[in-house]
Amino acid sequence: MARTTPHDPPQTDGRPRYWQVASLLLDELRDGTVPPGERLPGERHLARHFGVSRETVRQALEVLRRSGLVATDRRGSHATLGGRPVEEPVSLTFPVGARPADPCAVDRATVTWEAPSPEHAEALGLAPYRPTLVHRYRSAAPDGRALRTAVTSFSAVALAEVAELARYRDRADGATPAQLRRAYDWMRKAGLTLHHRDAITQVGDAASVRVTRRVHDQYARPLEITDLLVNAERDALVYEFTLPAAG
Repeated sequence: MARTTPHDPPQTDGRPRYWQVASLLLDELRDGTVPPGERLPGERHLARHFGVSRETVRQALEVLRRSGLVATDRRGSHATLGGRPVEEPVSLTFPVGARPADPCAVDRATVTWEAPSPEHAEALGLAPYRPTLVHRYRSAAPDGRALRTAVTSFSAVALAEVAELARYRDRADGATPAQLRRAYDWMRKAGLTLHHRDAITQVGDAASVRVTRRVHDQYARPLEITDLLVNAERDALVYEFTLPAAG
């Protein structure tokens, strides 16, 4: 049995602690919390997240590397396996408008832990200046011009009930990529029924269009609010939905 450090909690199932951490981390990778190809949090963040020493984290990562589930290059360690298949059709994309019309567009998304705009704070029922998870998305054409940008703020309810979202707080540094493409699936998995309202308005001289999406659950509790800005001169926003079959 591997020797634990004084910083590691006692083992409970007879396995070395690093095997337990490797198993827990693998569950998170399979949930899609860290999509394939995206950089894993650093050893210090992982050690704090799992409540173990950095040496235990290193051993756990080595187990996953030997299994081909994690790869390490000059960017750091990243997942190499795909997430679990979606169990039901996705009716909403996160964030709204995350499927650009230009197939050559370059997307980038990050998260920060900060106080949202006053409008977002009011919509989510947050006290002024109270920080939360804020997601920023940008889709740009090959020449670098922005096609669409989106800012999403999550409510305290979403972070308390959706474990996959809450895990992003430790790596909400504004630099680590964080697409959160499965955010709505995670909410459904947590037992939340999603209701959304999209408002579309023209901005300024009509060269841009703003879409504001508000999502709440079956108890009318706010979950998130997104402001999407689309360059109407170079991009088109397309809504897709499927009607249920006749009974």
